[in-house]
Amino acid sequence: MNPEAIAPFFATLAAANPQPRSELEYSSVFELLAAVLLSAQATDVSVNKATPALFALAPTPQKMLDLGVERVAEMIRTIGLYRTKASHLVATCRILVEQHGGTVPRTREALQALPGVGRKTANVVLNVAFGEPTLAVDTHVFRVANRSGLAPGRDPLAVELLLLQRVPPRYLADAHHWLILHGRHVCQARAPRCTDCQVRRWCDLGARGASTMPAGESDGRA
Repeated sequence: MNPEAIAPFFATLAAANPQPRSELEYSSVFELLAAVLLSAQATDVSVNKATPALFALAPTPQKMLDLGVERVAEMIRTIGLYRTKASHLVATCRILVEQHGGTVPRTREALQALPGVGRKTANVVLNVAFGEPTLAVDTHVFRVANRSGLAPGRDPLAVELLLLQRVPPRYLADAHHWLILHGRHVCQARAPRCTDCQVRRWCDLGARGASTMPAGESDGRA
């Protein structure tokens, strides 16, 4: 993507969705952390189906810890990898209670020290809960960044670091939301909806035409 195209690219996304939000449902920083942890390799839809009942019983780390791994696993069994995630979530709650007074820490290092919390999850919490200008690179962001030419990279960290260089500061706070939502609903993996894309004119794929991709295939980057 031409550097001069980046500002209008984001300005267009911002105009269409001035206050983007995560599609995960939560009502506290702890619930956000738990929901993002549970969403790894799963859809937000599946997480949102399971978490209301879970959060009603355990809205705090201590109450989640009191439920125990087996009870948590039972309540999230509709989410992929639910047993591993239940174990990680309860172990995370133990650390939050014993080392952080039951609150979610505000540093990347402390967040990534929690079981099941990687760089992407930490970035989401830092951005959404604490307003840090981080960019969480999930499969959607990775695909859009590569396909559009906005921030091509061979792995999520390379894409994240290049995005931080290329996204204008005024758009950093919401950039990962716009890119995730664009990838989820428009720039989809197997069938990008280029004819419906508001930013097609600045996108490398849009510039050369989606017809260059065989029907039913992704671009191979995510």
